[in-house]
Amino acid sequence: MLKDSFGRVATDLRVSLTDKCNLRCTYCMPPEGLDWLPNPQLLTADEIVRLVTIGVERLGVTEVRYTGGEPLLRRELLGIVAGTARLRPRPEISLTTNGIGLARLASPLAEAGLDRVNVSLDTLDRDTFKRLAHRDRFEDVIAGLAAADAAGLRPVKVNAVLMRDLNEHEAPGLLHYCLEQGYELRFIEQMPLDAQHGWTRDNMITADEILARLSEDFDLTPDDREDRGSAPAERFLVDGGPGRVGVIGSVTRPFCGACDRVRLTADGQVRNCLFAREESDLKTAMRAGASDEELAARWIAAVARKLPGHGINDPAFLQPSRPMSAIGG
Repeated sequence: MLKDSFGRVATDLRVSLTDKCNLRCTYCMPPEGLDWLPNPQLLTADEIVRLVTIGVERLGVTEVRYTGGEPLLRRELLGIVAGTARLRPRPEISLTTNGIGLARLASPLAEAGLDRVNVSLDTLDRDTFKRLAHRDRFEDVIAGLAAADAAGLRPVKVNAVLMRDLNEHEAPGLLHYCLEQGYELRFIEQMPLDAQHGWTRDNMITADEILARLSEDFDLTPDDREDRGSAPAERFLVDGGPGRVGVIGSVTRPFCGACDRVRLTADGQVRNCLFAREESDLKTAMRAGASDEELAARWIAAVARKLPGHGINDPAFLQPSRPMSAIGG
């Protein structure tokens, strides 16, 4: 198992397929974009499937989520998903995406074995979308959500980040929309993972603020039907249910004590925490001829060194050198 010194076991593997993205969301990267990793530095499709296979068959991984950057930009995505779906025991397979291109790929992804998707949507206003993402692609995201639902990639989850003086007033509208469409909305506190290192606590819309704003329009009660376990979202029944909304308070309501996640970057580095300052290189060892047993041992050692928490609320906290787009969500 991928067990750390505090007894937590990592069963949820997040795999970044690329650091590239076709949006420029202000909480992630500057309008001009970033310097992307050269293709030779990226894991090949076969290398990704090999490492995922080791995680599933040898190390107890039960959930695999493909992320980016924007994973839909990876040409071999369908083959990677299909290769993952053939593993035994079969893991749950999901995808986090900005939704651009999902209208075309939702059905083929479902056929390849994808189980569900998380789609980022921070606003229902086209002009605000352009301001936030620096691209006029709002309609593509809406179409992608509908296509995912039609393809059976359910529950379709929507991830929203609220930003002060930009879209914070849209919380009730986003929830109304998702309830009407049958999507499951999750608000996420903005985290210090932007490439510009411009995050400040004062500008962050907190979980308490989100819940207070939603409570002006909805009756929210904690959803006690399921044990939260390691799930990052606190879930609430909306007006008695069955609709639900989640709030992920990564900064103000950390859930590190129950974390079951481990990450693999697009260039083959294991990260035992989203905010880790250190990485463990699997790619170099793999390309040098390391066996599956040797790679598994390196992976186990990397997770064993996991710290008790992300440390954001520690005065000595340092933001990771890599932004979210390079780490994988």
